[in-house]
Amino acid sequence: MDEHVRISHFRNHYELTRKNYMVKNLKRFRKQLERDVGKLEAAKCDFFPKTFELPSDYHLFVEEFRKTPGITWIMKPVARSQGKGIFLFRKLKDIIDWRKDVSRYDDQKDDIPVENYVAQRYIENPYLIGGRKFDLRVYVLVMSYIPLRAWLYRDGFVRFSNTRFTLSSIDDHYVHLTNVAVQKTSPDYDPEKGCKWMIQRFRQYLTSKHGPETVEKLFQDMDNIFIKSLQSVQKVIISDKHCFELYGYDILIDQNFKAWLLEVNASPSLTASSQEDYQLKTCLLEDTLHVVDMEARLTGKEKRVGGFDLMWNDGPVSREEDCIDISGTGNFVANTHLGCNNDRKKQLRQLFRSLNSQKKVTSKSWWTRGN
Repeated sequence: MDEHVRISHFRNHYELTRKNYMVKNLKRFRKQLERDVGKLEAAKCDFFPKTFELPSDYHLFVEEFRKTPGITWIMKPVARSQGKGIFLFRKLKDIIDWRKDVSRYDDQKDDIPVENYVAQRYIENPYLIGGRKFDLRVYVLVMSYIPLRAWLYRDGFVRFSNTRFTLSSIDDHYVHLTNVAVQKTSPDYDPEKGCKWMIQRFRQYLTSKHGPETVEKLFQDMDNIFIKSLQSVQKVIISDKHCFELYGYDILIDQNFKAWLLEVNASPSLTASSQEDYQLKTCLLEDTLHVVDMEARLTGKEKRVGGFDLMWNDGPVSREEDCIDISGTGNFVANTHLGCNNDRKKQLRQLFRSLNSQKKVTSKSWWTRGN
């Protein structure tokens, strides 16, 4: 295989993307940070709701459940997608059918095994737009785990529920789940309007309502989620310089402007539900191939390629070439532009024109020396 051709997936990527393994790795990483660096740094991993794997953590879950009676929990099957099998509950008896399956499994281990779920504390105070719940889908491209080299895409989208949010009805999936596969089955779903915003529109909306400083802080918190989640699996994913992975992050914002990590998806859906969606995903794929660089056109020093910005390169990447201060003095600004202008075509033209010029100069220099 050519040195510049990479296969498409990291082995063991499920350690990051499966709901139960993701949380286990984050919990372990948080404990490691507290032990090695201190509680202040460990607190930066406080971005995922209390989560338990069932059936293995059932007794721990029950203990936690009884500490705060009356709150809402959400059950998610580990191996399914598009909102299938998800339900909300507030009483232990509401999962009695699932528990019966566990008992059957205990008695009949050779029969059909019970499906693994995660029980996660439901975010009861989501930030709403037009009275509707939403989450964000953000794309991160990882080219290497050791050392960690990750790119953040400028575009993404916001997925809305089709029905106004309320906690009085926890059985209505059109209220609580933002999956397009779920929402498009709603009786009053309008395919012309859809249920998505581009993330640029979302950032502009928040800025107009809450000001640029609040929004910048929120997006910095999301940067922290991307990096910490990737760092948490560095030791368990088999790194290979010929591999890459495109991840789809699902982020929820609450009323206190806290960002919560809900899921990380390997091989995120690239099905388009609108023309705008199609445009985003075709450009995303094109730019992914530019970064993968199977034709070996890049120098390896680029900090932007199309819609991708280099976010982490064995350490944080600054927007400014001469800015190396990461001590927290305020001089460091991360090289992330989520929800900002994505003039990718112009950037790609300039990038490859510059690279071609460099190659011509190099070739001319070589020819001169050889003669």
